[in-house]
Amino acid sequence: MGMLPARVARYRAFASEGGPRDFVQDVASVQPEPSGQPEPSREPSEPVALDPERQRLAKRYARQRQALSLVNLGISAVVILVLLFGGVSFALRDTLAGVSGWEPLPSWQPLRVGAYFLVLFAATLVIGLPLSYYSGFVLPHRYGLSTESFGGWVLDFVKGLAISLPIELLAVLFVYALLAVAPESWWLWTGLAMLFVTVILAQLAPVLLVPIFYKLTPLPDGDVRRRALRLAEQARTRVRGIYSMNLSAKTTAANAMVMGLGTTRRIIVGDTLLEHYTPDEIEVVLAHELGHQVHNDIPKLIAVESVTTLGGLYLVNVVLHAVVGRVPEYHGLADPATMPLVAAALGVFALVLLPLTNGFSRWVERQADVYALQSTGKAPAFISAMTRLANQNLAEVEPSPVIEFLLYNHPSIGRRLALAREWEAGESRP
Repeated sequence: MGMLPARVARYRAFASEGGPRDFVQDVASVQPEPSGQPEPSREPSEPVALDPERQRLAKRYARQRQALSLVNLGISAVVILVLLFGGVSFALRDTLAGVSGWEPLPSWQPLRVGAYFLVLFAATLVIGLPLSYYSGFVLPHRYGLSTESFGGWVLDFVKGLAISLPIELLAVLFVYALLAVAPESWWLWTGLAMLFVTVILAQLAPVLLVPIFYKLTPLPDGDVRRRALRLAEQARTRVRGIYSMNLSAKTTAANAMVMGLGTTRRIIVGDTLLEHYTPDEIEVVLAHELGHQVHNDIPKLIAVESVTTLGGLYLVNVVLHAVVGRVPEYHGLADPATMPLVAAALGVFALVLLPLTNGFSRWVERQADVYALQSTGKAPAFISAMTRLANQNLAEVEPSPVIEFLLYNHPSIGRRLALAREWEAGESRP
């Protein structure tokens, strides 16, 4: 049942090469209040080149992150297997028999379902906390990628829980109500509800969710803002505002993004990008983000996610009907003891589908890179921006092709550099 909190988490886990990719609203209406802070000078004093030492660290950092992901996956698998085959799931349900069996709908006992979920949530939180601390705090500090204090990390962790726990609890109660009253079509209604929530979260992210974790400041008049508005006009895209995000308060990594829907859509540039990148480099990064809007990537990505979510939920439906009908210990589809079964089916489906969804995402990102090169005509700036990102963010330039195929939702930096060099060579031909 971790799909909805995962969506919330996306808005605070900004990857080094991209973030939420949506954008629109009236260019003429952009009137951000001046922050009073001039744009810093970002002209480089020497050509940008890949730092061999940083690449050595990037490779080691990538391997450690991948190892931690495997450990996390293994822990999750063991927990689910113990719940399913060790009798723990049924024992927990029976232990909670003293909780009120109130049934506002036939076969739906929301208090018991909620209690079962909260116990599982608390148990998995405690089991996973050491790994979360190591991967989210210790490792980034060890590699110089985090500037956040331990207190700040704890506060962000608590904020994330405060947001995700109520949403996930409501989602579980909603799904189990559907399992009780619509056992054949619950998966379809759940998928539609999740699509609705996805759109709402995308709408609220820049105005409610992101400000909980980062400070957004209107970007003052200057070269970067003028270039951003010119790019938006060139792309026939409407923007609500252009903001700087205080990434430096928590990370040394650079990033920029376009996020929001309708009246909340805006361009967001990390202060780490403003501080260390040239105006041309920032321009090509923003052009890439606007390319997603030009290509209607947000509707495409939402459509793909909705279809895959429906597929996963349908698989869960098949598994639930097959297993519950054959295992007498289950008290029906809406039995809270089926939660580990649901998690197992969704987890297997997500793992199998991961290379396909990542492949689609990489294709979308490549098209946005092509748009950035075509719309700006600044391949050298694109190359230097990607090189700086690799150095600054410890991004591995040439990962294993297998790892890239399985795990990367963006093309590797090496592929992006190769694309820009090919484009530059083609443009330079008579």
